[in-house]
Amino acid sequence: MQANHYPARYWHAISDGRVQCDLCPRDCKLHEGQRGACFVRMREQDQMVLTTYGRSSGFCIDPIEKKPLNHFYPGSSVFSFGTAGCNLACKFCQNWDISKSRDMDSLMDQASPETIAEEAEKYGCKSVAFTYNDPVIFAEYAMDVADACHARGIQTVAVTAGYVHAPARHDFFSRMDAANVDLKSFTDDFYFRLTGSHLQPVLDTLLYLRHETTVWLEITTLLIPGHNDSDAEITALSEWVAQALGPDVPLHFSAFHPDHKMRDVPATPLVTLVRARDIAMQAGLHHVYTGNVHHHDGDTTLCAVCKTPLVERDRYKIQQYHLTGTGHCPSCDTELAGRFGQHAGNFGRHRIPIAIHAR
Repeated sequence: MQANHYPARYWHAISDGRVQCDLCPRDCKLHEGQRGACFVRMREQDQMVLTTYGRSSGFCIDPIEKKPLNHFYPGSSVFSFGTAGCNLACKFCQNWDISKSRDMDSLMDQASPETIAEEAEKYGCKSVAFTYNDPVIFAEYAMDVADACHARGIQTVAVTAGYVHAPARHDFFSRMDAANVDLKSFTDDFYFRLTGSHLQPVLDTLLYLRHETTVWLEITTLLIPGHNDSDAEITALSEWVAQALGPDVPLHFSAFHPDHKMRDVPATPLVTLVRARDIAMQAGLHHVYTGNVHHHDGDTTLCAVCKTPLVERDRYKIQQYHLTGTGHCPSCDTELAGRFGQHAGNFGRHRIPIAIHAR
């Protein structure tokens, strides 16, 4: 087995001599030397291996609101990293240079789980985020990093499309404290045509996270003009979130910019995001945000009952923080859904690239 090729979980041999990956609903069936659709899980010596264990496309300290998570220790810093590859094939991918890379072996930083936890602690980060590409595909590495972080009192965050089978889903999210899940659309046609996947497994993950775990959950939908931004689809999506997950699950509508294989599609105008936010709030959601734009109302966290502004932001910077020390509204004493400390963090909107020397 080659260096950095780590024995993978979630696979089995099948009768025709191939091995099947059981990590996600793609169910890739591989001959010797073949890689799965994600590119990083590979058959080697009659077993499945993860080829990116201990390797990263880069490390950076970000504001937690950038993930985006607005109800998970606002203003705190998060130590962020990803690897390479993805198990979806989104034509609109905003991180395609990482998720679709086939040339990462010579570029990736190396770091053990313990090293990442140590670095996050050294820089005073409240949490570590698995992001930039989907952490489900490097689950073994992410879970080991999460264990090392928890041993030091550091929280863990998954930024994911949620496209994963139930056994791996249970193991992976049992190590996570918070997750932002991309709900890319509310039609299977969109998922099939533009991502090469299907909607139902994502809905299953959302239901699992909300009702069977203690993971703090927020959702992001990237609105793409002419593809998933109709009033009817936004209404259906918002009503499902409100009814199936509950009105306190935060929903972020983010702006698309032309990229990857959809450079001919215009950027999402602010008016579309504002309209989507209004529709979602009319559907009963209490916390709806606008992303990738400058919009004060769409950055502000309101009390679900009396509508008092509780957290006011300028993009990723906390401007005003009115929560009590126990996470309640100071006006009506309603508890705000989420995870909050005694005070907001003051990390601000900057980001800090970090170099880690392998050890």
